[in-house]
Amino acid sequence: MLPKDPDPSQAPEPRSKSTRPRAIRRLVIWYRRNSAVTTIVDSAASSASAAGTVAGTVVSGAGTVASSVLQPLVFDPLRRLQGGNDEDEINDDDRLWVAVDGMGGDDAPGPILEGCLQAIERLPLKIRFVGEQDRVRAAAADLELEAILEKAQASGHLELVPSGPSIGMDDEATAVRRKRDASINVAMDLVKQGRATAVYSAGNSGAVMASAIFRLGRLKGIDRPAIGALFPTKDPGQPVLVLDVGANMDCKPTYLHQFALLGNIYSRDVLQVEQPRVGLLNIGEEECKGNELSLKTFELLKEESRLHFAGNCEGRDVLSGEFDVVVCDGFTGNVLLKFLESVGSVLLGVLRSELPRGRRGKVGSAFLISNLKRIKKRLDHAEHGGALLLGVNGIAVIGHGSSKALSVVSALRIAHSAASHGVMDDLAALQSGCD
Repeated sequence: MLPKDPDPSQAPEPRSKSTRPRAIRRLVIWYRRNSAVTTIVDSAASSASAAGTVAGTVVSGAGTVASSVLQPLVFDPLRRLQGGNDEDEINDDDRLWVAVDGMGGDDAPGPILEGCLQAIERLPLKIRFVGEQDRVRAAAADLELEAILEKAQASGHLELVPSGPSIGMDDEATAVRRKRDASINVAMDLVKQGRATAVYSAGNSGAVMASAIFRLGRLKGIDRPAIGALFPTKDPGQPVLVLDVGANMDCKPTYLHQFALLGNIYSRDVLQVEQPRVGLLNIGEEECKGNELSLKTFELLKEESRLHFAGNCEGRDVLSGEFDVVVCDGFTGNVLLKFLESVGSVLLGVLRSELPRGRRGKVGSAFLISNLKRIKKRLDHAEHGGALLLGVNGIAVIGHGSSKALSVVSALRIAHSAASHGVMDDLAALQSGCD
């Protein structure tokens, strides 16, 4: 909870008001006369419930908000898995090669290169950065990263790999067949050849998926790969994996069954949940609720012995922390994902509008602005860096098109965690049971 307001009757009286700066006197008078900071948070949280069910779940009361905003911003839920902190010295023998599509993203290659250079300082990684050499060098010069880039290359922690014309964000997914030497294709080939343990791209998600299927191939027994995104929950250190969030618009019950098996392995191996609770996104908790897809999928998951099926998950329960994996078709998942993207900005706007006007509002904003930004970040799925493409024969992480340097670092942390926790070994073992 937020600290209680000081009792004005117990506050020591100043020796002389004339010796106190006028601004401080005004602040003390305002603070004594007005209600506590918690009152502002209560009012704002009450209005925020109108922003939607998700916002109301995450900010269910002043106590929940208080406990959230007083927590330090969790940069990445996987941070705790690495052991130690980002400042620990990294042994070069522990570094894993990751292929990065340097040309993927709205503002690539600049932010992607910057994020990679930060990642090799903070994570046990070595990066093969694939891109158009002239544009990469120009971006390094614009961002004044030339010296850092040369140092990373000299140490053997970063290698520039040339590629041909890249695939734009507006290109069709089939462009991966025409532009065979595009950066995403070259990066996928590095994984296929064993020269990288994982691949990361913030480029065109359709092209990334198509390239992964064509170059890496699907796992045996998996009909359709799924995109799994990490959503925040009430527990800052334990996100929920939601899949599919956009790869497959029309699904069969067997697809969702396979998504559940894939998500169960990822949650267990990477998020280190001993027995993941798998839920099926539905309009009600009861077994009889839902459309034909939901009803048939429920029966498959109920009979599945390789995972712990926790039943139907309503929309309001996705962020509750009661489920570790939530499966749905790609159409529904993408709507859910895009809705969550908006909640942080809407919530921040509602909270700001509820602050008192004038001088009091300015002082209140000064108290709360940093904490409000933290709430927004907690609700922004992009803060987790990227989503895993599950079901292909390799580790692939798809980043947000607007990813900046910190998001790239976070996504590369996810890629490293997946590569270092034996995910592919367990997925290979799963294949025999997916037929």
